[in-house]
Amino acid sequence: MPLMVFFGCMFVAFGPSLALFVFTVMKFPLRIILLVVGAFFWLLSLLFSALLWLAVVPLREELAFSLVFSVIFQELMRFALFKLMNKAETGLEDALSEEERRSIASHKLSYVSGFGFGLMSGLFSVINVLSNSIGPGNVGITGASPNFFLVSSFLASSFILLNTFWNVIIFNAYKKRKLAPIAIVILMHMLVSCLTLLNTLPHSIYVSLIVSYVSLILVMGWAFKIAGGSLGNLKASFVCK
Repeated sequence: MPLMVFFGCMFVAFGPSLALFVFTVMKFPLRIILLVVGAFFWLLSLLFSALLWLAVVPLREELAFSLVFSVIFQELMRFALFKLMNKAETGLEDALSEEERRSIASHKLSYVSGFGFGLMSGLFSVINVLSNSIGPGNVGITGASPNFFLVSSFLASSFILLNTFWNVIIFNAYKKRKLAPIAIVILMHMLVSCLTLLNTLPHSIYVSLIVSYVSLILVMGWAFKIAGGSLGNLKASFVCK
């Protein structure tokens, strides 16, 4: 039974990401490199968060303090990632082949780097939960939700996708110097992350899950529109000719 829970939760958390990787990244070597770069920048945000946690001794036990500054560092690293990608896109324009340029053209670069950023975020958020799901012990005996593992897996999946779409939105906003979308993305990131603090309460574990998936639907549509999508070509993609 523990192994069934482990593999079930793992596929819930990383199944959509695996599909995205196979269909949109795996065939393009340059996209794989960009995905790794995005993941590395998320790890940098984790490093800075850990250094702050070590430095501020009195607040080490305050989870909310660590979480807020973790989001701040993530958004700072996302901005640094944008600056790097912007310079790389300009500097490598003549060095890349036509096929390689097409593979990262338009919003593909922000999508792939954001996917790597989110993938690392999701991995670190759920890895301990998955390791505990193998046992020993059972969830829910002391009053916690018996669906904790499943909810955590769905949350990890949503954060991977949220970071991917946030990246598309905020990179576009940085390029066009639009402050409103930047503020919305950062505040949404902070809100959804802070709501996960409710997961320690038995009857509030689903609040963060509902809010994260409502946010995911909204930012998915927003990123789709930014990337040039419309209802017309969405309908056309489902028409078999």
